[in-house]
Amino acid sequence: MGLLFIFASVVVLFNLVPPPPEQPERVRIFMEGVNATGYLLPLIKITELVCGIAFVSGRFVALASVVIAPVIVNIFLFHLLVDRSGLPVAVFLVLANLFVAYANREKYVPLFAAK
Repeated sequence: MGLLFIFASVVVLFNLVPPPPEQPERVRIFMEGVNATGYLLPLIKITELVCGIAFVSGRFVALASVVIAPVIVNIFLFHLLVDRSGLPVAVFLVLANLFVAYANREKYVPLFAAK
């Protein structure tokens, strides 16, 4: 999962692969909206890069799992509702992050302690 996020972020941040010329209209409209903000795509990709490095290095894995969770939810919903072509990868990301969160569950216990 970490390598996937590192690869996906580096490719976009450094414009290594041009966007496909033909995209379904719903994908094109969605991406135009994301790009129109000017900040959202770089923010998402930098978050993916930092979390990917954390996963690969084995440092701050529990934190990275929490930080990347909203990104994974959006990836899953995008591929479920807008463009089904990447749905298997999205399901993999959901399951992989759930596994990482479960493996680090003892680190989350203090977050749920009533004070």
